[in-house]
Amino acid sequence: MTLDLYSVSEQNDLENSESISLLEIVLRFARYWKWFVLGIVLALAGVSLYLRYTTPVYNISSSIVLKEARDQRMEPSISGMDGIQLGGLGAVTNLENEIYILQSRSIIRNVINRLNLHTSYVVSGRIKSNDLYKRSPVIVSMDQGNLDKLTQNISFNMTTNESDGTITISGLENEKEVDTVFTTLPAIIDTPQGHISFTKRPDTELGHYEMNVVIMHPNEVIGHYRKRLSVQQASKQASVLNLSINTPYPEKGKDFLNMLVEVYNNETIEDNKMEAFNTQAFINERIAIIDRELSDAERSVEDYKQQEGLSDLQIDLQRNMQMGSQYEQQLVQVETQLNIVNSLSEYVRNPNNANKTIPANVGIEDPNLAATISEYNRLVLERERLSQSMTADNPAMIRLEEQIAGLRENINSSISSVQQGLNIQRRDARNQANIYGRRIGVMPTQEREFMELSREQQIKASLFLMLLQKREENALELAATANSAKVLDEALTEGQVSPRKMILLLAALMLGVLIPAGIIYLNELLQYKVRTRSDVDRLSKVPVLGEIPKHKEEKNVVVDEQGNDSIDEAFRMARTNLLLTLGTDNKVVTITSTVSGEGKTFVAINMALSTAFLNKKVLLIGLDLRIPRLREYLKLETKNGMTNYLSGFEKNIDNLIVQSRLHPNLFVITAGPVPPNPAELLSRPSLDKAIGSLREEFDYIFIDSSPSALVTDTLVMNRVTDATLYVCRMDFSSKGNIRFANNLMQQNKLNNMLLVINDVADFHRGYGYGYGYGFGYGYGDKKKSKRRKKS
Repeated sequence: MTLDLYSVSEQNDLENSESISLLEIVLRFARYWKWFVLGIVLALAGVSLYLRYTTPVYNISSSIVLKEARDQRMEPSISGMDGIQLGGLGAVTNLENEIYILQSRSIIRNVINRLNLHTSYVVSGRIKSNDLYKRSPVIVSMDQGNLDKLTQNISFNMTTNESDGTITISGLENEKEVDTVFTTLPAIIDTPQGHISFTKRPDTELGHYEMNVVIMHPNEVIGHYRKRLSVQQASKQASVLNLSINTPYPEKGKDFLNMLVEVYNNETIEDNKMEAFNTQAFINERIAIIDRELSDAERSVEDYKQQEGLSDLQIDLQRNMQMGSQYEQQLVQVETQLNIVNSLSEYVRNPNNANKTIPANVGIEDPNLAATISEYNRLVLERERLSQSMTADNPAMIRLEEQIAGLRENINSSISSVQQGLNIQRRDARNQANIYGRRIGVMPTQEREFMELSREQQIKASLFLMLLQKREENALELAATANSAKVLDEALTEGQVSPRKMILLLAALMLGVLIPAGIIYLNELLQYKVRTRSDVDRLSKVPVLGEIPKHKEEKNVVVDEQGNDSIDEAFRMARTNLLLTLGTDNKVVTITSTVSGEGKTFVAINMALSTAFLNKKVLLIGLDLRIPRLREYLKLETKNGMTNYLSGFEKNIDNLIVQSRLHPNLFVITAGPVPPNPAELLSRPSLDKAIGSLREEFDYIFIDSSPSALVTDTLVMNRVTDATLYVCRMDFSSKGNIRFANNLMQQNKLNNMLLVINDVADFHRGYGYGYGYGFGYGYGDKKKSKRRKKS
C-alpha cells in the first residue's frame, strides 16, 4: 500500500515538473548565453554594414482627379444661338482604362524622353554612388532616332575642371580608347551609334566632377520605371488616382510624376480635339458648297426680276399667300433638315470616313440620332487612346470594335428612319402648299416663278446661316478644351521605403537569437543521450527517486556520515524517499541499470552506506555474477561469495557475510567466482532460502544486480525483490535506455521500479540551491565539515 501511495506522489511530482518545463528550457539555453551574444553582435554588425553601403529607396507620391463625363444634350445653349451647345472635352468614363493609359509604354516613353532620364551621371563616393541628375554641369544627349537604334548601352567617363574650364571624355565602350578634351561647349562626339552632344546646363557652375555617364536605350528605362510606378484608384466611388513611384533619387521621382500628368493631359487633349477637327472640316466643306449654291440662287432671283420687271406682290394675294407661306416655311425647314441628313448619310457611308468620328453638332433635330452619334464618337476616341497601350487582338479592343460596328449600323438605320420621316413631312408640306398655290393660280406666271426662285434662295440662306453658327460653336469647343486630369497633390517624398532600419535591426536581433537557438535545439534534437532532467521527465514513465550529482570517477564511496556536500545530501534525499516508499515490511532493494557503466554498483554501495548511517543493520549483496565489481570497489580480501552458496559448495549463508570496513552497520556478501551459468544459479530455490533467512537478520538488503538489457539475471531474481532502483547516467545513457526501462515497468517485469539519475552536471541549477554551501542548520562536526569544503 505504501508503494502505491508513493507512485501517486511521484506522478504529482511529474505533473509539477511539466508546469516548470518552460523555465527548464530557458535554463537549458541560458548555458549558451555567450553564443547568443555572439550571434546578436554578428547580426547587428551585418545589418549595420548593409545599411551603410545600401542606397536608400524613397516613395514619391502624387494624386490627380479625372474630370467626369458631361452629357452634351444637357448643356445650356449659348444665348442667341438656338440649338448650339458647348460639349465638354476630356470626358473620362472608365477609370481602369485611364490607369492602363497612365502606365502605357508610349506615355512613359514620352516622359523619359522629355526629362532625358535615359542618361545617368553617376559619381562614385567613398561609401555609395550617386546620380547627379540636374546637378550635372554638362547635359549629354543623343538624337531620338539614334537612341531608338541603340543595341547596347553607351558608357564613358567625363571629368569637369572648373579651374581651366575643360571637359575630358575618356573610355568610350565598344570602341578604341577615346581621350577627348573640350574647352568650349556645346560640343559633339561622333560614334558608330550616332552623335553625342554636350551642352552646358544653364545656371550651373562647371565645378570639378569625375562621373560615369551612361546612355541607355529608352525601352530599358521604360521597363525600369513601369515596374516601380503604381497607379491606384483612391476609392471605388471617387475618380481620384494615387500615383506613386519608388526610387533612390527623390528629385527624379518628383519630376517623373509631374511630367507623367503633363504628358497624359497633352495626349488626352489631342485625342479629344480630333472629333472637333473632323467636325470643323465637315462644316467648312459644306459651307463652301452651300455658299456657291446660295450665290447661284440669289443670282437667279436677280436675273429673273431684271428680265420680268418684277417689284412687289399684289395686295389682293396677300391673304391667300399668308397660309401658303406658313407651309412654305415648314417645307423650307424640312428641306433644310433633309439636306443635312443626306449630307451626313454621304459622310457616314463614305469608306474613307470609316475610322473617323462623325460630325455630332451639325443641327440634327432628332435627339436619338444625335445621342447615338455622340456615343459612337466617344467609343472611337477611346479606341484611339487604348490602341497606344493595347494590341488589336486584345479582348478589350475586340469588344470595343464590336460596339463601334454596332453603333455605326444603328446610325445608318437612324439616318434612314429620319430620312423617311422628313420625306413624309416634305410631302405633306408640299401638298398643303400646292393647295394654296392653286388658290392663287390666277397669279401671273412671273409672280409664281419668282416665288419658286425665292424659296430656293431662302433654303440655301437658312442652311448657310446654320452652318456658320455650327462653325462658331465648334470653334468655342476647341477654345474651351481643358486638361482631363487635375493635380490634387503635387509630387512629394513620403519617406524611405527601404532599407527599413528598425525592421532590419529587429530582424537582426531575432536572427541573432533564433540561429544560435536553432543550432542548439538541433544539436539537442540529434543528441541520442540523456543530457538533462527535462529529457528524463519527457521520456521516462518510471517515478524518479532522486538525482546524484557528478563526482570523481575514481571515488566509489562518496557519502560521509558527517558530510553536507551536495552528493551527501543527494543520497540522503534518495534514501529518505526510498525508506518512505518501502515502508516497514519491505526490505530487499535491487539496483540495476540498462547497460554496464551507468553506475549501478556505485549507487548500490552509497545507498547501502547511507542507510547504515541511520543505525540500521544493512547488507549489501553482489549478485552481478558476470562482471562483479563490488569486491574491487570495496577493496575486500574475501574470494568466496554468492556463487559458492548457490552452487552448493557453501551451506551456511552467514559464513559469506563480511564487514565492509566503511561502517559497523554495513555488511557485504560479494559475488564470488564468476560461474559459467549465472542465470541458472539465480533460478535455484537456494536464492529464495538465502534471502528469506537474511530478511530475518538485517533491516535492509541492497542487491547489486546485472544490467537488465544485456542478460536476464535481474529479471530472474525479481521474485525475491521488494523494489528496484533503476539507474541511468547523464551524458552516458541513451534515450533508448529510458524507453527500455518504461517497457520493463509496463510489462511488470521488475517490482516497484524507481529511477535514480546518476552523474547530474547541473544539479545545483536544477534545484535552485546548493547542498555544499550549508543550509543554515548545523549538525555533526562543524570542523570536519569545513575541512571537507577546503578539500
